Amino acid sequence: MWFKDLGLLAKTGNFSQAAILGNVSQPAFSRRIKALEQWVGTPLVDRSSQPVFLTDAGNQMLEAGQQALSRLETERENVQDALSRPDRYLVNFATQHSIGWRFYPAWLEAFENAFGPIISRLRADDLPNCIEDLKKREVDFVLAYQSDYSPSMSKFPMLESLVIGYDQLIPVCKCDSDGGPIYDIGDTSQTAVPYLRFGPTAPIGRHVEPLLRARGIQDRLSVVYENSMVGALRIRVRDGQGIAWLPKSLVQPDIESGLLAKAGKDSWSIGLEIRLHRTKDHTNPLTRKIWMFLALRENIPLT
Repeated sequence: MWFKDLGLLAKTGNFSQAAILGNVSQPAFSRRIKALEQWVGTPLVDRSSQPVFLTDAGNQMLEAGQQALSRLETERENVQDALSRPDRYLVNFATQHSIGWRFYPAWLEAFENAFGPIISRLRADDLPNCIEDLKKREVDFVLAYQSDYSPSMSKFPMLESLVIGYDQLIPVCKCDSDGGPIYDIGDTSQTAVPYLRFGPTAPIGRHVEPLLRARGIQDRLSVVYENSMVGALRIRVRDGQGIAWLPKSLVQPDIESGLLAKAGKDSWSIGLEIRLHRTKDHTNPLTRKIWMFLALRENIPLT
């Protein structure tokens, strides 16, 4: 509901008109927008002029909300279709939010174009929850990052995985007036560089911290914000609050549009494999067929 309200406000630029379209009173509509801003933790609407317009954070949250609403509608249709056709199996994927945002939709579309359509559902959650769901057989597959610095998933009995894509964690920050980065991680003259860090419970941070320790630059980085969500870090980076290592697949549009810039040379980037995981003891004919198709396409020996 919140994101539909935000979309109406972006469309009309006026609280009263948006409230009418949303079939709610203007005070109630304003309270809902305020509640959304409090939940996100930053203003989403610039009210300083008329018509009002969304801030950068507001546009980002609207994009994420519309994607989520679209995905929910698709999932509802898939569930209804599966219930009406019990012979069709609903394939359950789970992944951390950073993969689910941009990589997963593009990967699934490419996969279905090659394999054929499937009925599927995605759970975007914290990775430890995804792993527990896999162990409890509540999902068929988990997508997770792996790098030379750290695997995201520890091995457990019957677990196997294969690579289905690649990404990078790259240091990014806001652009200056000339289009260059306001911070450069390789510039030793810059001390106390504000650092936007993944929280201690975020597995994606395990790929970054070993690099920082290996390069011995922890003393130059001043942690000003922590969050386990890449979207929250992206908002702070776009606001110019510091530097963060974020998935290239997520921030490439910001780099191309001039909102963000790489804050270091390629040697500061962290290569990531995106792996699909399953347990051998939880399969059915369709999921085995999917696994064999992907393994053969990636030239991975079947065991």
